[in-house]
Amino acid sequence: MKNRAIDIIAAFLFTTAVLSFGYMSFGIWPTMIFMSGFLGGFILWLIVPVKTSFQSIKIPFWVTFLLFMVHRVEEKVSGFFAALSDITDVPTPDIISVPVILLVLTSVGAWFFVPYLMKRKQAFGYYLAWTFFCAMGITELAHFVFPLFLDEPYGYFPGMVSVLVLAPAAWWGIARFIKKSDVRAAADFE
Repeated sequence: MKNRAIDIIAAFLFTTAVLSFGYMSFGIWPTMIFMSGFLGGFILWLIVPVKTSFQSIKIPFWVTFLLFMVHRVEEKVSGFFAALSDITDVPTPDIISVPVILLVLTSVGAWFFVPYLMKRKQAFGYYLAWTFFCAMGITELAHFVFPLFLDEPYGYFPGMVSVLVLAPAAWWGIARFIKKSDVRAAADFE
């Protein structure tokens, strides 16, 4: 129980750090959007005790990660951050600013450790996997909400097209993540 309390505190502090860096970088409204992935992932990690192996999510994890990279390219090419800035009235931060660098390191950078940590059955790895799949499968759906804030007919918002495959890939990962068929891996935890 003591280790579980330490894991919960560490995950809570990490979530708080990511959201703080998001706020310092982009302001309150984008941070509220980030919150769905990180706070949502934290809450799901607490209430849905998953003990599956990384092997059972390996393919959806890496497919989702690859699609996330494609999504980031689409956002860059289509001017996502400028469009977001127009909606929120918060200037686009300098990509090499300290808060943006810390945000990228604590979110995307941390997700690279999911395979390593899950293979070692570390609770923090499961927490990070939840935040990854929630961020990709829930947070990214905001691209379909953003056009509602524009004074023009509903249409394309930068980054929207790649979300059509990114979000379902994350949902596939979530489904595989919570699947109860990996009895051997769950037994290894006990």
